[in-house]
Amino acid sequence: MKKLILIIIFFGIATSYMFAQADAHFSLFEYSQNIVNPGAAGANDAFCFTTSHRQQWVGYGGGEGRPISTLFSFDMPLNAIKSGLGIAVLQDKLGFQSDIQLKLNYAYRLKVGDVGILGIGLGLGMVNRSINPEWETSASFNNGQVYDDPALPHMENITVFDMNFGITLYGKDFWAGLSSTHLTGPKMTYNVEAVSRLVQHIYLMGGYTLHLPNPSFDIIASGMLQTDRFSKAEFQINAKFMYEKKFWAGISGRLDAIVPMVGVHLPLGPGAISFAYCYDIKLNKIGASGSHELMARYCFNLERNNTPTREKTVRRL
Repeated sequence: MKKLILIIIFFGIATSYMFAQADAHFSLFEYSQNIVNPGAAGANDAFCFTTSHRQQWVGYGGGEGRPISTLFSFDMPLNAIKSGLGIAVLQDKLGFQSDIQLKLNYAYRLKVGDVGILGIGLGLGMVNRSINPEWETSASFNNGQVYDDPALPHMENITVFDMNFGITLYGKDFWAGLSSTHLTGPKMTYNVEAVSRLVQHIYLMGGYTLHLPNPSFDIIASGMLQTDRFSKAEFQINAKFMYEKKFWAGISGRLDAIVPMVGVHLPLGPGAISFAYCYDIKLNKIGASGSHELMARYCFNLERNNTPTREKTVRRL
């Protein structure tokens, strides 16, 4: 319980000076850490394949131009050298812009007494941005003639180097992570004067598993704060009720949405497979329906004398 109180205090202090985000958003953020925090590589002590897909604001503008994000990641431990490796690929579409991020992650994993395992990670990779807009300029400013504004970018395809850094701490019943993306703030220069910069983002995440007197039931609480330097912070809290380490249902909340969520975690072959779904019920006035998000994960461990049907902890189920 002391660890849970410390995590809550940590989040409370952080919200007093952090300000917002613009990276791709996932409500099931526990499963998307490898794209934002390389310190999480190998944290499950298993070979893990994870994919997430988010369809945001379904129905907005006839379905064209709304955010669509797809993530694939793989990570594994290298216990012989106290390390973890991972790869993450993210495609994020918004309007006439499409970004593809590729990250190769390495984490050095250090045991911290009886507290848990500390992962210190660096992610190196690239971001490819393509745009293909169809601009409509007003004829009223050009004597009734429609013209092509030379200050507006047209079809472009730009690739830049990108770097992330993060640390995570995993204990028996808790986890916490702090990370920063786009450390170098890479510039994307178009063929016109317009310049776009990938702004540094900061992520603070954590979770705690509370074991109830009945061993069949657990409560899993988690939270995330994401911010950049120019906007106010976005804070999200998740609460899940789990039965027999296999089935769970919960709800998440943030300022712009309430998010019901469900999931399942079942043995399969040499490991276990997990599925999760959530639906964002919007609270703002954007004229659109909510957002759908799906996640699938398969983890297995090649070490002998390991029970393949369960993870060592339910911190990230």
